[in-house]
Amino acid sequence: MTRERASDHLTLAADLTLRLRIAVLSASLVAAVGPATAETSSSTPSSSGAPAQSAPACASYGGWVDVRSGQSIDREGLFRYLASKRTVVLLGESHTEVDHHLWQLSTLAALQGRGANLVIGFEAFPRRLQSVLNDWVNGKLTDAAFLEASEWQQVWGYDSALYMPLFRFARLNRIPMIALNVERRLVLQVGQQGWESVPVTEREGLSDPAPASVAYQRVLVGTYLAKKALQPDAIHRAAQGPDLPELDEAELTEAMKEPEFKRFVEAQLTWDRAMAEALAEARQNFGNAVVVGILGSGHIAGGHGVPRQLRALGIYEPASLIPAPVDVTCTLIGTGYADAIFTLPRTDEAPPTELPRLGVLLGEGDGPPRIDRVVDDSVAEIAGLKAGDQVVRAAGLAMRSAEDLMEVVARQAPGTWLPLSIRRDGQEVDIVAKFAPPRAN
Repeated sequence: MTRERASDHLTLAADLTLRLRIAVLSASLVAAVGPATAETSSSTPSSSGAPAQSAPACASYGGWVDVRSGQSIDREGLFRYLASKRTVVLLGESHTEVDHHLWQLSTLAALQGRGANLVIGFEAFPRRLQSVLNDWVNGKLTDAAFLEASEWQQVWGYDSALYMPLFRFARLNRIPMIALNVERRLVLQVGQQGWESVPVTEREGLSDPAPASVAYQRVLVGTYLAKKALQPDAIHRAAQGPDLPELDEAELTEAMKEPEFKRFVEAQLTWDRAMAEALAEARQNFGNAVVVGILGSGHIAGGHGVPRQLRALGIYEPASLIPAPVDVTCTLIGTGYADAIFTLPRTDEAPPTELPRLGVLLGEGDGPPRIDRVVDDSVAEIAGLKAGDQVVRAAGLAMRSAEDLMEVVARQAPGTWLPLSIRRDGQEVDIVAKFAPPRAN
């Protein structure tokens, strides 16, 4: 595929903040949990008799690190502080990472164990599905019925097995679940027309977002340029760490002046504002609760997205917690990436996952995605796809937009076959796209 799922590009874009140095953190979180203590190295003393050097907290996984100072944070003090604050706690994630969801679950359990009265908001659900979440928490739905009623495959589409433990935790403990999102079509409409061009009656009740800071625009412009140039590999690499080459300053400046980029930013702000408003409303409705948001790290990182919108709504000290591998965490010390990071094992301890590629350029517009061009020697060309084809079904699912097809392809495992139904010259044709098996190491 040569375009990314629309709802992912904010997460990937904001991860470009890995190389920003923005000292914007309040000291209140770390001060409240007490002095941090650096973890000591397990190395033996050198033959010269010099004492062993202390290893930085960011270099050891399985702990909490204050991003501002680089020192470790006492786990017990952190959770007791957050449980007592009755504020908004944002837990970031990469939607496909198993460890991120396990970390979220353990963090929720730790907060509840310290006496927090929890409310949990999820990016995965648009507001119109709130009644389904209520029925789930009240025990009225089975797992399968819940996923069907919440339109999981169509609305979110990521592996439900990653999220079900969080949902079951909420139901088991009768914790209210809140739908944080808006319909995808609203965000697409803003991206195509601009916020001001969308009638107020079609904004799902959203108020005007706080403007994006210059720092946020600079975060987003890299992904905007990659998407404009149809370079999904560049977008993917942006999520992996701070090793991207510096972007040309003149190119950035010119791109930020483009009307299309302005609409791109407004689309991101629509997501940010929607989730911030839902979290703020939950904070008002559940006055004695800790309101936890489960959302992509890109909506949190750098304090640009949801945290900025929350502050504009009068919630001035949301806590931003994000998991990150130790080799990335150490590059973030001294930045405003988050209030605290939970350290995960190094990224190089597992081989990188190759993104599945169908090999087509998709046209803009609503309805079943139209193929504008087929890449030479691609999976699509080998399967017999042609320019002008419309993909009406993939893996048995109706394709209502280009994003639907992107989601299906993104979930395709190496070595598997993807059945497609194509509309060509007024007739439907069934085609099977065969993805290559994984490369041998």
